[in-house]
Amino acid sequence: MKNLFQLILLILMTIFPLTADAQFVTTDNGSFFRNGRPYYYVGTNFWYGAILGSEGEGGNRRRLIKELDLMKKQGINNLRVLVGSDGVPGPKAKVQPTLQQAPGVYNDTILAGLDYLLSEMGKRGMVAVLYLNNSWEWSGGYNFYLEHAGAGKAVMPQDVGYGEFMKHVSQFSVNKKAQQLFYDYVRFIIGRTNRYTGRKYIDDPAIMSWQIGNEPRAFAKELLPDFEKWLREASALIRSLDAHHLISVGSEGMWGCENSYESWERICADKNIDYCNIHLWPYNWGWAKADSLMENLPRACENAKEYIEHHLTIARRLGKPLVMEEFGYPRDDFQFALGTPTKARDGFYSYVFDLVYRNAQGKEPFAGLNFWGWGGLAKLRHEQWMVGDDYTGDPAQEQQGLNSVFSGDKSTLKIIRRYCRKLSTIK
Repeated sequence: MKNLFQLILLILMTIFPLTADAQFVTTDNGSFFRNGRPYYYVGTNFWYGAILGSEGEGGNRRRLIKELDLMKKQGINNLRVLVGSDGVPGPKAKVQPTLQQAPGVYNDTILAGLDYLLSEMGKRGMVAVLYLNNSWEWSGGYNFYLEHAGAGKAVMPQDVGYGEFMKHVSQFSVNKKAQQLFYDYVRFIIGRTNRYTGRKYIDDPAIMSWQIGNEPRAFAKELLPDFEKWLREASALIRSLDAHHLISVGSEGMWGCENSYESWERICADKNIDYCNIHLWPYNWGWAKADSLMENLPRACENAKEYIEHHLTIARRLGKPLVMEEFGYPRDDFQFALGTPTKARDGFYSYVFDLVYRNAQGKEPFAGLNFWGWGGLAKLRHEQWMVGDDYTGDPAQEQQGLNSVFSGDKSTLKIIRRYCRKLSTIK
């Protein structure tokens, strides 16, 4: 009887295709839905997708097509993408080329790259989480807006250290002029029409979510009230511009809220925020050491489970889905080169993927993952990224190959494929 019902439903969907509204990812009672079905996923971070889709510096549409097809073959249909980098090119730790070279001055080749990326993702039934800002140095973000708001020249951690960098960019939470420059950018991007499809961004089902930023932080406990206020303003602005798409924050969770679960809960409780985000970095957070990644794997998994469960408890209370949209684990022996072993990483991936799968079976809010990040077909030339090198999953400030999953990482891809298939069967 169940099979007959499914057959009838398939015939009806063929005769009466889903409307555009039905194709958008939506949320209800702690779950995602897409095309009338529950939506659980293993996705990836593909921050350089818009650059790769351009026909200017850094562009490689042939590679982009191959990467999208390769990801689709694994079952990956959810990509977290940087809309664009900010500021003048030059600093070694910054993504290049940049999209917004000065407030309101845009590199049209990158805009075309974003259009092209979304059009190709739409053909493959993939969806994008597009983040609009960044608290860190590698794509401009806070640093860029503060400089153009008169708060002093942008500073880079490799020049002044992360302590001084964080002190400087903490001004963003209270600098109204910097925030207004960001809001102008938000209005411009969300108001765009895709030159390849003729479809307005606000009407494009290939976009799953507008995300306020990558790991937005207050960078000071006393600034949390101001930080929470600007996030509310940003989410309200996005909602006023776009009624179709989901809105998310891009938060690391408690770790990105000055160790305050209460602050993270208040941020996620905002009526305009549709689902909750966390990030998780065992090596960066000291749960695993470079010389003992395999030995530290049990502790990394245990701490990961505890961190997820704390946030999952809050997500249950709020009735919103939870996505761990950034996580990584270095290659064995802290190597970077293509073809080096990934046994510890594979163990960590298997563990967290299985947490999502078991939660999905129980209809719990832990609904998705985006591993960091997709290196795909990239060839490594230098440990420090240089202009002209292939883009990997590792931004310019990190060792190239550190957290990337490449096309040759057969054991990792096998795990990804397995859990993509398993999650696709959840009814």
